[in-house]
Amino acid sequence: MTSYIIRRLLLMFPTLIGIITITFIATQFVPGGPIDQMKSLLMGHGSALTEAGGSAMTGPGSKQRELDPKHFEELKKIYHLDKPLWERYLRTFLWYSPKNKNAPFTDSVFNYDNWEGFLVFKFGNSFYRNKSVLSLIKEKLPVSASLGITSFFLTYTICIILGIGKAVKNGTRFDTWTSLIVLIGYSVPGFVLAIFLIVLLGPGDGAITHLIPIAGLTSAGTPGYESWSFWEKLIDYLHHLAAPLFCYVLGGFATLTLLTKNAFLEEMRKQYVLTARAKGLPEKKVLFKHVLKNSLIPLVTGFPLAFLAMFFTGSLLLEQIFTLDGLGLLSYQAVIQRDYPIVLGTLFIFSLMALIGQLLTDLSYVLIDPRISFDESQG
Repeated sequence: MTSYIIRRLLLMFPTLIGIITITFIATQFVPGGPIDQMKSLLMGHGSALTEAGGSAMTGPGSKQRELDPKHFEELKKIYHLDKPLWERYLRTFLWYSPKNKNAPFTDSVFNYDNWEGFLVFKFGNSFYRNKSVLSLIKEKLPVSASLGITSFFLTYTICIILGIGKAVKNGTRFDTWTSLIVLIGYSVPGFVLAIFLIVLLGPGDGAITHLIPIAGLTSAGTPGYESWSFWEKLIDYLHHLAAPLFCYVLGGFATLTLLTKNAFLEEMRKQYVLTARAKGLPEKKVLFKHVLKNSLIPLVTGFPLAFLAMFFTGSLLLEQIFTLDGLGLLSYQAVIQRDYPIVLGTLFIFSLMALIGQLLTDLSYVLIDPRISFDESQG
C-alpha cells in the first residue's frame, strides 16, 4: 500500500507538467493574445476582438492606427511577454528570483518570497483584473462551492434513498414511474430548464409570477439588507439558491439512482442473503444490515473525488443565465480574453484536485473492501 501511494504521488508531477505544458504551448499559437487584444482596443476594435476571441476584422473604410514601437515593448513587459519562450515556460513551473541580491545564498534560497511558479503555488496576476489568480479563485469560490456542496449532499441523499426504494419495489408502478421521471430529468439540459424557469418565474414582465430573484446568491446591496436577522438572510440565500440548484441537480439523479438500484438488486440475489432469510432474520435487518453495506461500495468509493470536485463546481451557462459570478464564468472569460495566468492557474488547481481525488478513490476501495489488494493485482 505504501509503495503504491508513493508511486501514485510521484506520477502526479509528470502528469501535471504534461497538462500544463500542452496548454502552455497551445496558448502561444492561439491568435488574439493579450497584446493583440490591447492593440485592437487602442485602434478602436476592442469589442469585436473580445466577442470573436481573436484578431479584429477591419473593413475597407476602417481607419488603421499603427501602435508606437515603444508602446508595443511596454505592453510586452506588462504581460511578461518580453522574455524568451523557454524562460516563460520555466517561470510557469518554478523560478528562482532573489529580491535582495546581497543576502546570503542559503537564506535567499530558503526564502519563499524568492521563488515563483506553480510548483510553489504562485500563479501570478491576471492580465486584466489587477488581482492575483489565487485571490480571484477565492473570490469566486463561494458561489461555485455553494452550488457544489448543496447539490452534492442533496443528490447523494435523494439518489441513495430512491435507489433503495426502487430496488425493494422492483417491477412495481413506483419503480416504473420514478424511472420515467428520473430519465426525463436526465434528458432535459439544465440550461434549457433554466431558461424556461426564468421566462415563467423570473423577474421579467412576461413572467407568470416573480419567484426567481434578479441575480446573485444573496440580496446584498439592497437597502436594509445589513440589518436583516440571521434567519432572514438564510431564507434569502435559499431563495436565491433554489432555482439554479434545481437546474443543476436534476440531470444528476439518473446515473446515481440507477447505480444504487442495480447494486442493491445484485446483492439481494446473492447466496448470503438467501441464507439470512432462511435463518428467519427480519427483512429490514437483512436489507439494511447486510445488503446495504455491500451495495453501497461502488457509491462510497466515488465519494472522495466527488467531495473534492464539489468545491470547484462551475457551470458557465447556468451562471450566465442566473447571473452568478462563479468559477465557470471566470474560466470562460479568461479563455475568451486570453488571460493566460487564470487559464493555466485554474487548470493546474483543478488537475491537482482531480489527481488527488482519484488517488483517494482508489484507496477507498481497499479501506471498504479488504479483499482488494494493489500489491496482488500488480504482482
